[in-house]
Amino acid sequence: MNFLLILLLGTAVVWLWKRVNRLEQSISTLEYRTAKEARAQEDRIEAQERPSEAATVSRPSVPLTRSEEPPEAVAQEAEPPPAEPTPAWEPEWASQAAPDLAPEVEQAVEEPSQRFQFDFEDVFGRRLPIWAGGITLAIAGVFLVRYSIESGLLTPVVRVALAFLFGFLLLGGAEWAWRNEEKVADPRVRQSLAGAGLATLYAAFYLAGTQYGLVGQTVAFLGLAAVTAGSIALSFRFGLPCAVLGLVGGFAAPALVGGEEANLPLLSLYLGLVTAGLTVTGERQSRPWLSIAALVFGLGWGAVLLLAGDPGVAEVIALGLYFVVLGAVLPAFAGAQGFERPLRFGSALVASVQLALLVDQAGYSPLVWGLYLLLGGTLAFLAWRKPELRETSAVAAVVAILLLAQWDGAQPMMFALVTAGIATVYAAVPLAHLWRSEATRIDLFQLAGAPIALALVAYATFGDPDADVPELQLALAVAALSAFPLAGAWRIWNGEKSGDLALLLAIGSLMLFGAMLLVTPAWLAVAMATLVFAGLFALLRERSDMPLHALPWAAASISLLALFGSTYLGAEMVRLGGGTSDGDLLTAGIRWLAALLPWCVLAWSESDKRGRGIAEVLAALVAYGLVAQFLPETALTWAAAVGAIALWQLQPGRIAAQLTLVVLTALWAIAPLATWLAGGVAALLGDPMLWRDLPSMRDLLVRVLPLAAVLAAVRLPLPEGSSRWLPHSYLLAIPIGFVILHTLYKQLFAIDTVTGFTDYGMAERTLWQALLLAAAVALDRGLPKLGPQPRLGALVAGLALAHALWFTGMLHNPLWSRQAVGPTPIANLVLAAGAIASIAALMLRRHAAGLPRAIVDGAIMLVVGVAALALLRQAFAGSILVDVPMTQAEDLLRSLLGILLALGFLFIGNRLAERSWRIGSLVFMLLAVAKVFLWDAAGLEGLLRIASFMALGFSLIGIGWVYARQLRGTPSASPPE
Repeated sequence: MNFLLILLLGTAVVWLWKRVNRLEQSISTLEYRTAKEARAQEDRIEAQERPSEAATVSRPSVPLTRSEEPPEAVAQEAEPPPAEPTPAWEPEWASQAAPDLAPEVEQAVEEPSQRFQFDFEDVFGRRLPIWAGGITLAIAGVFLVRYSIESGLLTPVVRVALAFLFGFLLLGGAEWAWRNEEKVADPRVRQSLAGAGLATLYAAFYLAGTQYGLVGQTVAFLGLAAVTAGSIALSFRFGLPCAVLGLVGGFAAPALVGGEEANLPLLSLYLGLVTAGLTVTGERQSRPWLSIAALVFGLGWGAVLLLAGDPGVAEVIALGLYFVVLGAVLPAFAGAQGFERPLRFGSALVASVQLALLVDQAGYSPLVWGLYLLLGGTLAFLAWRKPELRETSAVAAVVAILLLAQWDGAQPMMFALVTAGIATVYAAVPLAHLWRSEATRIDLFQLAGAPIALALVAYATFGDPDADVPELQLALAVAALSAFPLAGAWRIWNGEKSGDLALLLAIGSLMLFGAMLLVTPAWLAVAMATLVFAGLFALLRERSDMPLHALPWAAASISLLALFGSTYLGAEMVRLGGGTSDGDLLTAGIRWLAALLPWCVLAWSESDKRGRGIAEVLAALVAYGLVAQFLPETALTWAAAVGAIALWQLQPGRIAAQLTLVVLTALWAIAPLATWLAGGVAALLGDPMLWRDLPSMRDLLVRVLPLAAVLAAVRLPLPEGSSRWLPHSYLLAIPIGFVILHTLYKQLFAIDTVTGFTDYGMAERTLWQALLLAAAVALDRGLPKLGPQPRLGALVAGLALAHALWFTGMLHNPLWSRQAVGPTPIANLVLAAGAIASIAALMLRRHAAGLPRAIVDGAIMLVVGVAALALLRQAFAGSILVDVPMTQAEDLLRSLLGILLALGFLFIGNRLAERSWRIGSLVFMLLAVAKVFLWDAAGLEGLLRIASFMALGFSLIGIGWVYARQLRGTPSASPPE
């Protein structure tokens, strides 16, 4: 089983070894050929530029034959081409494998289809036997020792001595093969012998120290270290196998020797030397994988060393220096072609984390903090001349700040010293790069981020956000840290990179704002933000770059956030809605005034239209909040309205501010307007609009009237792209004014019960319709400074007619609803309501050009007919028409009234030459005839029925005769049939 395991491991090692070796040879071959072709190209260019003697010789017009060529040309052709110049350095394999590899490469280029052909003879006859021989020799040594142990032929001392002897003999054979290269003619012979010899020596020291105890662990460890050093040294002579064994054996030696208590300083020194040797070897031999593997194994051992427990002073120093070397020094000099950046970044990150763990294990002592700062200083020193290394310093800075944040129970003085050290290494150095105009983006971000991160960590460690007391020491620390970004901003003030300047200014200003917060009461946060805004605005008022232009806006926004982020806000917000609170008015006034000033400045100075509008909106809102801290509810709405009117008069261009104040005024009016609207909708559906359903007089005067006043006074322009029908702001005052007038008018009757509505509802509606009609007439004839407004008058007249038709004619008609019309016959509310509705319809008929006249005439005839019936009913029933039953005489008079109305409408139609009136008369006539035949005659018997029909017949004949005579007098009328 052991044999199979050894065989498998050996095969795997050889296969990996072979793969890496072939890869390196291929890369080196390509590099060699590229350099060769470049040199040839340079020679051709020089030959073309150099004047040629042959160019002066005239050529014959007839080409020469081979036998006729000049002797000089033949001699020149016979000369061999000049030898290629030998490069200053050539890889070891160039003189050995180049003759063999070059044809293979050329063949691979010329014949791509044959690149991956398998040659059984080449693989199993030429390549594998030599490597198999080396492995066999190593296994033979192992079995030889094993056989001697099992047979008891040799003592342990002799066994170990023979192992050493065999190992040195194998190394001697490798040396002989190297010295007799011409005889051996294959470099793999010496490589296999050297590898087997080194493996045997590793085994010998392991047996002497661990298996048999012939020597102490220290001697065995030193022996293994010596073999590792020999492997690294022999890799320059014998190549890859020795390097691989040095890598594996060097890092496996501490584990092979073992021990109860490891000597961490010595072990760290050994691992550091091994890692350094292998890293330098990989760089010298152009084996980047060797350098990478060495650093990976070295940092892996660093993690193992951290598990040793509580380290002492010597252990801390040893481990700290070990991490500094592996994290900063070696990656900077490792020749990992193509992997430099990830190698350096990863090494710095792992070493920083491991050193941070060591800081935590050592209790955050000054010594271990100094070692961490040594790591940062080393990275900064190496990156001073190599900008590509500066990102490693940023990695260490992030880990340092996170470590500082984890430091519990830190003493203030010690914490301050460590913070100062971190700021010096990770902020002052980037500032120096910026000062020398050599800063990269990493330096800029590090200069901006490190100070503010340290300030936040310091406040999180020692600050008390719940205690509103001055913290002078923290304020001084934050102010001192802000000097780094502010100094950087001062250095690049005249530069072209406005974004970099804006970043540094923003961080520095923010830190100064934080420092001021630490020494002032919490309620002054808004004032401190305003001071920062003032400084930035004064500095940047002449700068038009967008990043710099945004800084004052950011400061103003912070002042607004400080206003709303305070515990004082609750009491102040109550006052915005008209409430009262016990808060300090002086404090509230200072806070809101401080928040107002930045937005006023921006609204006044901003040239961009959109930005100015935003500033005006916020300035108007904050100004309203300031006024609300001192004015009672009854004056707040008027304050917003007066402010909008004053702005429109003094600053008509401040449209956004005016609109904001108008909206604030409208917000106050929403509740009373909604109350009125709810009552109005209910009234449209048939429920009486009682006095208690209206807004109170206080709300009307304090909330609704300011909105009407501001809409009437402020002429806001239409927005761009709006529809033409969108009304101007002053037209919006009309419906608001209508609500006010209607509510005031309802106070006159103050109908609050159903009984009151029965007694005074008809009178209230009729008077309201009369007032609307009077307003329509006034608008039609013209008002001062307005002139005649016929269309607006027609609109109001239509409103009066609609109100009469819907409420008096449909919902609350006294013919079927309990509505008092007055006790006097004819001269009562019915006559007044009918007259008002008729006049309103006549105004519509005259001015509403788009409204069909037939509809208006029909409305007039309908109003007159209903009013006539109601007047007839009032003569028999009194004030309330539905309380007394109808008599037969009244019913017959209704029919007669219909016939009379038909004759009257016919006469009007003839006089006005209006066909609609004649059609209306016919409708009334037909209704009257239908009533007589279907209703009146049904209740009569005998002679009364005969008399009624005779009277109806003569009446119809007479009406027809009259209608025919009327039509005969009309020019447009057709002759009767």
